[in-house]
Amino acid sequence: MSIVYLNGEFLPMEEARISPMDRGFLFGDGIYEVIPSYAGRTVGLAPHLQRLQEGLSAIGMAMPPLDWSGLIEALIERNGRGNLGVYIHVSRGTDARRFHAYPDPAVVPATVYAFTFEIAAEPVADPRRAKAYRVALSEDKRWRRCHIKSTALLGNVMHFQEGYGAGLDETILHNSDGLITEASACNVFVVNAGKIATPPLDSQLLPGITRQLLLDILRRDGRLPVEERAITLAQLEGADEVWLTSSSKEIAPVIEIAGKPVGNGHIGPYWRQAQTLFSQHKYDY
Repeated sequence: MSIVYLNGEFLPMEEARISPMDRGFLFGDGIYEVIPSYAGRTVGLAPHLQRLQEGLSAIGMAMPPLDWSGLIEALIERNGRGNLGVYIHVSRGTDARRFHAYPDPAVVPATVYAFTFEIAAEPVADPRRAKAYRVALSEDKRWRRCHIKSTALLGNVMHFQEGYGAGLDETILHNSDGLITEASACNVFVVNAGKIATPPLDSQLLPGITRQLLLDILRRDGRLPVEERAITLAQLEGADEVWLTSSSKEIAPVIEIAGKPVGNGHIGPYWRQAQTLFSQHKYDY
């Protein structure tokens, strides 16, 4: 039985109740995080909580004054300490009426909900065991504040469905200027001639925590050159390697985009080096 956290209580998921007047339900008015953990060890806990705080601030909410680390640890413990993703959802709370303006937080407190779900075992830097991703390619049609990890994910869901409905694993997105933004649920990296690049942060893409950790790990190690820069469609399509990064996937190698092979159509050597380094250092954060 899955145990969840809701507004100060740990209880079975089947007993959790949130009002249909909650603004998270009516408006998607909230922020969320997903934190991976393996055998009780979280990856990037501090930066995930920092992003949660920044996201709430961006929509005019204060971080609820909770022992977040303790809450997450308790939730993992109560759900068996396996390979678990911890989902945290903070909405603006339950108002008495459906009204667009923000309610007074002293009158309408935030709703805090958290649960765990099983994730795959820790990725290893072995091409024989890694999942190779085949993805679609589409123009990004989402809103202009993609740097906010909002619970209003319909645009991302629709883009993901483009790929999934075609039997693919993801959808990489580009803007109207032909520049890569991100994927529907991941950040994007390309490798060409031994140089690694990822699009710079702006309002068109989410500041992914795995992206952040990978950039820091690669820069600290110093053996693989990495930069944040604009990536064109032509540069994506001509890349030797393409990776997707997210908390649940870590570094996922892409071998096909829109029916065309990436590089030689196989998982590349730079992915193996990057995943090895990430596995060695991901618990440092």
